[in-house]
Amino acid sequence: MTTEQKLDILKECGAFLEGHFLLSSGRHSSAYCQMAKLQQYPDKAALVLADVAEKLKEMNVDVVVGPAMGGIVYAYEIGRQIGRRAIFTERVDNVMTLRRGFEINKGERCVIMEDVVTTGKSSLETAKIIEEHGGTVLGIACVVDRSKGTSPLPVVASALQLDLPNYDPAACPLCQEGKLEAVKPGSRKF
Repeated sequence: MTTEQKLDILKECGAFLEGHFLLSSGRHSSAYCQMAKLQQYPDKAALVLADVAEKLKEMNVDVVVGPAMGGIVYAYEIGRQIGRRAIFTERVDNVMTLRRGFEINKGERCVIMEDVVTTGKSSLETAKIIEEHGGTVLGIACVVDRSKGTSPLPVVASALQLDLPNYDPAACPLCQEGKLEAVKPGSRKF
């Protein structure tokens, strides 16, 4: 499936938005990927993620770890497609943790499955949890990689790489125009 076809699916689902957004990283952008909208359509999500699953099959992954909230469903779908265990981390008092009886065994090869990667902050928090439990972090897989190669962990597989602008709030041209107030669609608390 081509990049254009995948982006068309995101647009059809309402997962690709344009406007003025406050990202979970604290930066601003004129585009936002609301990946929960794609999750409404499991068949379309499976199609979009098929290439990611193929790449991860080659990497001998033991566990797919999805940071809550955005990575949970995508970790499950990738785990299903590659026939591996899928778990998730979640925030307790705004700190990423491993709960619900999930375990990462010493030496298990883990990939972090994200919905969108911009700065890699959630992935770093999840990597710390994996390493504290003795697992090995192979890298990040995601639906949309908008990091432009700046993620602190390697993005080993993505369905889409999108070069979407993002700005420091003090230098945001959308704020300077003053036409649209920034909307925060994500779940992370600041």
